[in-house]
Amino acid sequence: MLQSFLRHVRRFPWVTNVALYGCLFAGGDFVHQCFSRKDKIDWSHTRNVAVVAFSFHGNFNFFWMRFLERRFPGNSVGMVLRKLLLDQSTAAPLATSVFYTGVSFLEGKEDVLEDWREKFLNTYKTGLMFWPFMQFLNFALVPLYVRTTFTGCCAFVWATFLCFSRQSGDGTAGAALAWMFPPKQDAAELSKENLKGKVDASEEGTLIPAPKQN
Repeated sequence: MLQSFLRHVRRFPWVTNVALYGCLFAGGDFVHQCFSRKDKIDWSHTRNVAVVAFSFHGNFNFFWMRFLERRFPGNSVGMVLRKLLLDQSTAAPLATSVFYTGVSFLEGKEDVLEDWREKFLNTYKTGLMFWPFMQFLNFALVPLYVRTTFTGCCAFVWATFLCFSRQSGDGTAGAALAWMFPPKQDAAELSKENLKGKVDASEEGTLIPAPKQN
């Protein structure tokens, strides 16, 4: 199965890499909403994230990886570090900016730069604790024709963080960890609130029949 997949990637590198990247990125939003314990999935938000991922992130990453390989060919330590430096100083801030502004634009916000102004810097600094290690492995060990797919696998985790940061976080790793691992007291209170909400909804949906009149 793996060999069949690799043959498909070699034959259709652009379609396969971009499609996998987009699906994995959008999947990060779905996971975020599941972890947020929402009663209903906001599919419109997942759609907006998918549109940004397919239209920009997947395509940009595919051609960016090829540009870096042509500019700094090989996987020697020097070439890998050059790719890494250019990637984190150019591609990383651009991709983060497009995510915040692109999703805001698709949602119809009046100020599409609001989230970017409030959260970009923290998000970029958090990314420096994650992406350099992932991209070092990517440039050093992964063949060029599947580098965008590998980046998409990493972006699955990153998109979960981005969607949290945009909706309720501040772009810091600390806020994300507090959301994923809330204190026991806060978790218990949240469970009680969810249970109370479900009971109230059930009571509202129950119709009490009127007494019959003779």
